[in-house]
Amino acid sequence: MTSRGRQRARDDRTPDLAADVEIAGTVAIVGYPNVGKSTLINRLTATRTAVVHETPGVTRDRKELLCEWSGTTFRLIDTGGVDRADTGPFGPQVAAQARQAVEEADLVLFVVDAKAGVTPGDEELAEILRKSRRQVLVLANKLDDPRKDLDALEFHRLGLGDPIPVSALHGHGSGDLLDEIVSRMPGHAERPVGEEAIRVAILGRPNVGKSSLLNALLGQDRVIVSEVPGTTRDSIDTVLHKDDSTLVLVDTAGLRRKRKQRQGIEYYSELRALEAAERADIALVLVDAGQGVVEQDLAVADVARKAQCATIVVLSKWDVTEIRLEDVRPDILTRMRQRPPVIAVSAHTGRGLERLLALVQTLFVRYAGRIPTAELNRFLQELREARQPPGRRGRRLNLLYGTQVSSRPPRFRFFVNDRGLVTRDYGYWVENELRSRFQLEGVPVSIDFVTSQ
Repeated sequence: MTSRGRQRARDDRTPDLAADVEIAGTVAIVGYPNVGKSTLINRLTATRTAVVHETPGVTRDRKELLCEWSGTTFRLIDTGGVDRADTGPFGPQVAAQARQAVEEADLVLFVVDAKAGVTPGDEELAEILRKSRRQVLVLANKLDDPRKDLDALEFHRLGLGDPIPVSALHGHGSGDLLDEIVSRMPGHAERPVGEEAIRVAILGRPNVGKSSLLNALLGQDRVIVSEVPGTTRDSIDTVLHKDDSTLVLVDTAGLRRKRKQRQGIEYYSELRALEAAERADIALVLVDAGQGVVEQDLAVADVARKAQCATIVVLSKWDVTEIRLEDVRPDILTRMRQRPPVIAVSAHTGRGLERLLALVQTLFVRYAGRIPTAELNRFLQELREARQPPGRRGRRLNLLYGTQVSSRPPRFRFFVNDRGLVTRDYGYWVENELRSRFQLEGVPVSIDFVTSQ
């Protein structure tokens, strides 16, 4: 993505970037699997942020988004479908995430399937919500025909007040629902993170330990961790405060190298991961230390590079490997164009986590910083003396002067006597020298060679 497109991606995000926005409260959306929770999230936020698929159980982790209505902004927490009868590997963890969301919420939206009627699962979840002592709105979803709104009355028996007929798919009742939500917000005046926050995407192929790393950094089970590849399906944003910095950590779905391996839910989950990279400042590219660097890891690193993220290679699962860091680092520096820093961590033992966070903060300073024009031009003078520039037909390239035109990521404009004399090899050499001189290892560097008029 170009820097202009990258900026547009920032501008198109949900209201979390507006410094003057205040969050009036938190709303959790819960319900049995496949009742339309994620579709409702997308309807209320006017986005397609949540993965929606006809397969039950697509959403597993809880996902937080911002919603604005009539000048009031509130937080929405999407959760996985709660099914006590689910004996699969994720059932209990999905339920735990939903319970956590309810505990954090000022208001709970209990979504039920009006076409299916009251189910035993609805009754079990209603019992949990009654004991939670939270405000609850029962939403009878999938009433696409307003003439069938009376079908919602069946859900009175859940003992949670008057059910509200809605159609998340077609938008029926969504305006009235938003009015009701806003009227029940406590108005906490909590400010969301702003543009100064460091956005960190955790990228990697499936099952390299992305969710385990996020949970270890946060010190809590924020996302579901499993040995089953593909557990994470959405990109999950979580705020972490470290010293004087605010980090927004984004866990993502595993990136597969071959397109034919991406089908159905995995395809849309991967799109979310790519979008997460495009709006991130820094990408943590996780590599399974026990397996070393494989071709798929290089493809992931290339995703980060194309998204203009500063990159850190994180060797995960360091507690269960005998590979030495010295054996891996030269290979990474040779095969990855941005020459990213390499760090080894263990989510299990906590080794390297503090150093990783410190490295993220340091790299962000360089990624968002500016090099003074005088210092940059002294560097260009040194380049002229260090290597004879390329030439053609008796005319030789001359580096005249330069300036940094933007940051986050840094972009430079170097004026020359004839840009047609700049060879690919010389351009890469200048980039690498710039990166080495100003400690920009891992930082995407763009250089425009411009013919001086």
